[in-house]
Amino acid sequence: MKKVCIVVAIAATLGLVSCNYVQKNAEKARQDSIAEVARLDSIAKVQADSLQAVMEAAAAAAADSLNQAVDSVATEVQ
Repeated sequence: MKKVCIVVAIAATLGLVSCNYVQKNAEKARQDSIAEVARLDSIAKVQADSLQAVMEAAAAAAADSLNQAVDSVATEVQ
């Protein structure tokens, strides 16, 4: 009977330790997941900002080209 109690106590202890270990791993996985989402979000923001800058530069270049064409035509008309 004494051996049975010891085996049950050991099994319960191992169960608690295992449960704690699983909880720690789950928390670490959650933290890693949050960090990965933040990293990907940061990359997406940088890419969006870069694309916005390229679009603004292209629009400015197009406006300059149009202004030059208008000035050229205006000079020829005079």
